[in-house]
Amino acid sequence: MAENFEIVERVGVSSVSISDAIKSAVFGARKERPVAWFEVIQQRGRVADNGDLEYQVTVKVGRKLG
Repeated sequence: MAENFEIVERVGVSSVSISDAIKSAVFGARKERPVAWFEVIQQRGRVADNGDLEYQVTVKVGRKLG
C-alpha cells in the first residue's frame, strides 16, 4: 500500500541556539499533526539593536497523510 506525505515549511526562532530554533519549528508543527521527519534547509541569524543574537531556521517538515 502506498504512503503519502505532505511537506510544509516552518520557521523557528530562538534567542538561545540554532538547536532551540529547530525544536521550536518541529514542536510547533507537531501540535497540528505528527511529524515523520524534518530537514533544515536554511540557517540564519539576526543581531538585535541591543546586541543580542536571534537564531532563525527554515525547516521542511514531512507529515504522513491518512
